Amino acid sequence: MARVDVIMPQMGESIAEGTVARWMKQVGDEVKRDEPILEISTDKVDAEIPSPTSGTIIEIRVSEGETVEVQTIIAVIETDGTAVTAAVTDQPPPPAPEAETAAPEPAAPSEPAMAPPPPPPPQPPPPTTPSPAAAPGTMEERLRVKSTPLVRKIAAEHQVDLTGIEGTGYAGRVTKKDILGFIESRGQAVTVRTADIPSPALPTEVSHPSVQAWQGDRVEPMSRIRKLTADHMITSMRTSAHVTTFYEIDYTRVSEIRKANKEEYAARGARLTFLSFIAKAVTDNLRKHPILNASVSGQSIIYRHEINLGIAVALDWGLIVPVVRNADELSLIGLSKAISDLAERARTKRLSPDEVQNGTFTITNPGTFGSYAGTPIINQPQVAILGVGAIEKRPKVVTLDDGQDVIAIRTMGLVSLSFDHRVVDGADGDRFLSGIKNDLERFPEGSL
Repeated sequence: MARVDVIMPQMGESIAEGTVARWMKQVGDEVKRDEPILEISTDKVDAEIPSPTSGTIIEIRVSEGETVEVQTIIAVIETDGTAVTAAVTDQPPPPAPEAETAAPEPAAPSEPAMAPPPPPPPQPPPPTTPSPAAAPGTMEERLRVKSTPLVRKIAAEHQVDLTGIEGTGYAGRVTKKDILGFIESRGQAVTVRTADIPSPALPTEVSHPSVQAWQGDRVEPMSRIRKLTADHMITSMRTSAHVTTFYEIDYTRVSEIRKANKEEYAARGARLTFLSFIAKAVTDNLRKHPILNASVSGQSIIYRHEINLGIAVALDWGLIVPVVRNADELSLIGLSKAISDLAERARTKRLSPDEVQNGTFTITNPGTFGSYAGTPIINQPQVAILGVGAIEKRPKVVTLDDGQDVIAIRTMGLVSLSFDHRVVDGADGDRFLSGIKNDLERFPEGSL
């Protein structure tokens, strides 16, 4: 028999800790290799973690809701030893003096268990003394200094000693929010390149006022993803000067093309949805209108070279925005496959943090729930977001080739564009939406 350690994985380069959201298996349960055993939550994404081996869970070291550093042992699985990988701790641990004096020594019945200790070897006090002396302070102090790469980079750029900052992270570890707040409190301008920031930093602490619960009310703490969404939305409203404009689009041509090619696309593993056509029109027009594919950095505008399209996905436990990288380089079928794949993996908690970062423009589609139109909040640090309303058949006045006006049944829908009026003028937003409308109403079959 052997034991395999289950560790808290690092879900992204800038992520240094994770929270155990839910244990799907308990002590004593048998698990198979790659079978999900727990859910973890990070600053970026929720994910299910598979078992590294087959066996029985004999120990759970981190409780639900507890946050620990990556590489922390969170559980132990006992296996038969035939499929043991690098993370295995053998059952009979070698009695070396460097071994940690912590836990399980009793499960080694074949050993004579302290019966005849030989006199020459058991006298090694010198090796044990340097061990604590070599450790620079307590575990808490080491964790405070060992922050994320981004925090250490910011500290180096601003000549900040991390040990002098009171950290709010796990075991007092200094977080990105801590160091930015510390620098601002010194009256020093915080100049962090947006390319270095995996997610936009909150400019100020977001506070949510308390409300008295009444008798019979049910009070539940916010999930991690709900808290992050709440803070992000408030920050966006404080940061950007939101303006929303609306356009009505006639999807009749798209609907006909979609019906004619739906089965062929399905045979090729792609769902040809209205969103696929909208995404294609958006990416084509972002290249023509680069101000909509930009970010504000202080008093500068960053025009993004990459077009990374975020697609908002509504989940039972919150909202997440996976990103299609270099979306303008994909064909209609490529976009269809990418959007379907990301949405499916978002719902099954199989996204990696890299897949929800570095978006440059976002599409949200509340129309799938029947919403006529909406005014979405910009996904910082982007400068615009497109909202797609319900697409349905409606009566519309159309002009025939002979100039006669008639009422016809057309497939119609509204789209809304919320943009940051600090850098995007109304004319810019309208020209962008006008281009999308034109492309969708006159969609060329050659684009399939």
